[in-house]
Amino acid sequence: MKQQIIKFLRKSFPFIATIFLWRLSIPFWNPAGILAIIPIFYCSFVKPIPWFSPMAVLFCFLIDYRFDTTFYWTIMYCIFYAVNGFQNFFDITRVDKNALNIFMVFFAISILILSLTNINIDNIIRAIWLFAWVSVLYIPITALIKRVYDDR
Repeated sequence: MKQQIIKFLRKSFPFIATIFLWRLSIPFWNPAGILAIIPIFYCSFVKPIPWFSPMAVLFCFLIDYRFDTTFYWTIMYCIFYAVNGFQNFFDITRVDKNALNIFMVFFAISILILSLTNINIDNIIRAIWLFAWVSVLYIPITALIKRVYDDR
């Protein structure tokens, strides 16, 4: 019984981490729960987890709801999902450093487009801060998910 509970918690950890990071919304450190985009990206593209994509779309929508952006993060996720499905050049699941560079490109493009909608110095500084902060936290969060989640 104890082993079954541990196995269940390991399998559900990416889902729980996404919910936790979204709920842990703090205006400066985690605005609108944007840190939830890390497990969403990692568990959808780098280490695909069965049945995670519907939850990823739902949480992208919830991030949109808190950010007051109309389907922005949901559309960015769906575009990247489609591009990833059609690409032939490299396999994201085999990239080193948990695909940090690919995540940084995805997040930088998303933040750049979002900051260009209302361009001023405050938004540019906020975008740079958010990009740096989320990129720095990508490695420890993905390492934790990789360590806890057991594919057996």
